[in-house]
Amino acid sequence: MSGTGRWASVVVVLGLLLGAMVGAASAADSPTVRVSASQAGTGGSVTVTGSGWRPRTLLMLLVCGQAVPSTGVRGGTNSCANADGRAVTTDAQGSFRRKLPVAEPPVPCPCVVHVATATGPKAEADTVFQVAGHAVEPLPAEPLGGRLSVLTDTRLDGSDGLLTWFGAPAQRTLVFTVGNVGTTPVRDPVFQVGTSHGVFAPQWEEQRWRGTIRPGAKARIELPVELAPGAHGAYTVSLKYGGRVLAEQPWDVGRPWGVTLFWILTAIVVPAALFRAGMAVVDRVRPRRTARRPQLTLHLPLFRPRAQARHSSHPSSALPWFTPDRDPGSAGRRLSAPRDDSPTSPATPTRKGPP
Repeated sequence: MSGTGRWASVVVVLGLLLGAMVGAASAADSPTVRVSASQAGTGGSVTVTGSGWRPRTLLMLLVCGQAVPSTGVRGGTNSCANADGRAVTTDAQGSFRRKLPVAEPPVPCPCVVHVATATGPKAEADTVFQVAGHAVEPLPAEPLGGRLSVLTDTRLDGSDGLLTWFGAPAQRTLVFTVGNVGTTPVRDPVFQVGTSHGVFAPQWEEQRWRGTIRPGAKARIELPVELAPGAHGAYTVSLKYGGRVLAEQPWDVGRPWGVTLFWILTAIVVPAALFRAGMAVVDRVRPRRTARRPQLTLHLPLFRPRAQARHSSHPSSALPWFTPDRDPGSAGRRLSAPRDDSPTSPATPTRKGPP
């Protein structure tokens, strides 16, 4: 064998070893889940353990029907016993251990124990589990023809406005790119967009995209998403097509502080307006006094004007208890004897000249 052939063989062997190591590392890093028993009846419980998850991550544990680990849960969380699910937080090494009550899912088996992240980037894992006594039916056949697959990460475009700050519904546009991996065109596909708050199941809404996606082609999809008025907190927008959840996108919605400010102002303004209205009514209905109050004037002798003080120092000559006919001066003149000053009076001598 020549030198070139030997080097080619070495390169091939190294490539195979490197691929095996990468595959083993990726398998070791992928999340796993195990159950203490592969079968249990309703009312019992099983212990669920897992490893390879992100540290300090909140997970949801559910018993789901019409699912196998190879295909996942086709109907989403609507195929799971959500009321009997449990939550658990992984430790610093990404492991967990939690008891899960056994409950019948709303759809027939085959069943799995489904573990998925509740917050942050999406990650999930399934393990086979049989609910004793529950109906078992074959999985529904996948539709032949065109199949859509999400090729890019989803995102939410848009922003909140002033009305949203006062409680108007928050709106976004879910943007993603899909590709037709089937053999026939897909015309006017109907997607299901769901919004969920916290660990609750999403509320699905059907939305039709107008257009045709041919085999091997891709298309950019934009679907509107709207929340209820006043909604705030951590939400998750889910996308489903053909009974399978294709993508999930977290959405952190801010609190409408304008509503809080409105109620604070209402609590201040309304009592003040009621108080003013009540005072106006009281002022209108109360009786009014017609008599005028006497005006009291305080006279201080020390502060009277000089002219007034001068005139007040001489008493008036006309006193109120005297009348003209009772004047003491005129009465004295009437008491004296009358005098006759006429020239013909005999008692009065007449001087004619010097003696």
